[in-house]
This record gives sequence, C-alpha cells and structure tokens, in this order.
Amino acid sequence: MIKSFEDVLNLAKSRGPKTISVAVAQDKEVLIAVNAAKDMGIIEAILVGDKSEIIKIAEEINIDLGNYEIIDIKDPIEASRKAVELVSTGKAHIVMKGLVDTSIILKAVLDEEIGLRTGSILSHVAVFSVDTYHKLLLVTDAAMNIAPNLEQKKQIVENAVFLAHSIDIENPKVAVVCAKEKVNPKMPATVDAGQLVEANEKGDITGCIVGGPFALDNAISKEAAIHKGINHPVAGDADIILTPNIESGNVLYKALAFLAKSKNAGIIVGAKAPIVLTSRADSDEAKLNSIALGVLMASKK
Repeated sequence: MIKSFEDVLNLAKSRGPKTISVAVAQDKEVLIAVNAAKDMGIIEAILVGDKSEIIKIAEEINIDLGNYEIIDIKDPIEASRKAVELVSTGKAHIVMKGLVDTSIILKAVLDEEIGLRTGSILSHVAVFSVDTYHKLLLVTDAAMNIAPNLEQKKQIVENAVFLAHSIDIENPKVAVVCAKEKVNPKMPATVDAGQLVEANEKGDITGCIVGGPFALDNAISKEAAIHKGINHPVAGDADIILTPNIESGNVLYKALAFLAKSKNAGIIVGAKAPIVLTSRADSDEAKLNSIALGVLMASKK
C-alpha cells in the first residue's frame, strides 16, 4: 500500500521518466523541484520562458542546464501556450505552471486549438501525508470549482479516483463530507451526498466505494464513526474527501498544510494530461511531490 510520499516517489522512479514542459520556467523554487525530479530519474524537462532569466537563476542555485532543452519565449502568454502545445502534440507528457498566473496557464490548457480539453470538468486534487492519519489522504476540490452541482461533483469524484488509481489505490474509499451525517432536505450538500452514494451503488460511479454524508470526524476516525453508530466501509478509513464547495475545501487544505504541518502535493485532473499547478507558497518538496503525481498519472494514461 502507498502510505507516504517516499512510496509515491519510489513508484514514480519505477514508471518514469516522463517529459514535463514548464511554462514560464524562470522561477527559483520550480527549477529546484524540477531539477530534483530530474536527478531522481523521474522526468526529463523542457523549460519554456525567458532563457536569460532561466540561466541566471540556474547559475545562482548551481543547476547545470546542459541536459535541458530551453525554448526562449519571453511573453508569459505565448510561453504558456507553447508549454501546453508541447503536451498536446506529444512532445511532453505533463505541463507545469511556473512564474505565471493560474488564469493564463488554464486559458492555454482550455484553448480549442492547442489545449488539453476532454469534455470532463477540471478539478484540483490535493494529497496529504499527515502524522495523525494512517495513510495518504486525498482532498478535492480546494482550488477550481466554486460551487459544484451534483453532476460536477460526480466528475470531481471520478477525477480523484483516477488519481488514486494512478498511485495504486485500487478501490479508493470516497467520503462525501458535509456538516451533518444524515440527508436533510434543508442542506443541499447532504442531498447530493445521498445521491452520489446511490449513483455508486447503481454502478454510475465505478472504481471506488462512496459513502456519506459524513462529518469530517466520521470520515477519518473509526472511533468517531462508532460513537455516532455509523457502520460503513468508508467511515473512519477514507482515501478521498469530497468537500461540498471551494470554501470548505480550501479551509481544509490550508488547515492540513499549515496547522497539521503535513507533507502535501496538488495536481489538476480532468485534462488530456496532468497539470502540475502549485502555489508560490508551496515548498520545493511539495512541488517535487506534485511532479511525482504527474508522472504516475501520465504513466496511467
């Protein structure tokens, strides 16, 4: 069982290398993470951006660019388009956001001519390794979809399940988290939870076990679930937490990242290829872990 990011990195080593194209690559933390991944043998990299700035930063942090392909494009919009085009034409397998606004890279990803659309919703999946939990925990969606409806939640679950399968979680347990453990018509998130469970039972959502509605404690604590009289295979043993909206997802993400001091990674799922889209606040380690997730997703596709 994959229980840590060390396991994720080792799995990526066995399935790599994959080629990553970095959009607007003149970013110190991104270059450190990309170089670490390259040294580990999990990626090859194409750096797209201001070549003089990339070289300057690499010299400052002692990175040898001799084995890198660099495409000199100074305009961030055009650099982002080129990085995405490298993936859509098969020259790279993963695209990574560098020193560029998220909206710019996503616009390139969604471009009808050179983009990576599939018809599915794009969603963010975060992966956490927390000392107080017995395995990796996936959280979705903390960054992309503001107030997803039932059909969008179904696709968000399917995206997260694909990522879980990519890291060898064969039948992930999905906990649909709300503020109450019972379906209440006055609380739409609980109604959605009940319908997602029903869709899973009917075979409309496959490759996983869906349970809910759960409060967060029932999803991750067997003791709490037993105390509430909840007897379900997902209760207290969730692999994936589906949050009802972006506010709750973002709060949970930040709480785990900053209060719980967890190790983490994040990736955008639902496109033709993995999109490594990390925050400037993320550590080099988080960026490296995210690249490893991208490698495993690319090998699964």
